[in-house]
Amino acid sequence: MLHYDNKVDEKMLNSLALAYIGDAVYETYIRHHLIQKGAVKPNLLHKKATSFVSAKAQNRIIHFFLESGWLSEEESAVVRRGRNAKSGSVPKNTDVQTYRYSTAFEALMGFLYLSGRIERMEELIRKSIEFIEEEKGSNP
Repeated sequence: MLHYDNKVDEKMLNSLALAYIGDAVYETYIRHHLIQKGAVKPNLLHKKATSFVSAKAQNRIIHFFLESGWLSEEESAVVRRGRNAKSGSVPKNTDVQTYRYSTAFEALMGFLYLSGRIERMEELIRKSIEFIEEEKGSNP
């Protein structure tokens, strides 16, 4: 990662900015995971990646984290902030509530990434992958 003299204060960033970076970081990890698993055809990669990075998948993951007590108080607060963020639009293929929870998931990933808590972020990403793969009943 490039070095910048001014560190971004992740606690002061709005949730949509956290989600913006969190989305990119999470998708990069998912793409790497799929390549490691042997998926190499572009069409197949995209289809398999979607099962992890879609708003519906992220909604299910964040609910799993919340219901199973996986998140700290601070992380839960970031999720609440992300869930309550008002973006101007919602994608056609999902409802508002699903989209807000997926934004919350991405905001959490962005928060952990920008705060330098890479080990914790990777732990949650590993759990996310396990959750989706168990849910699908296979290893994509």
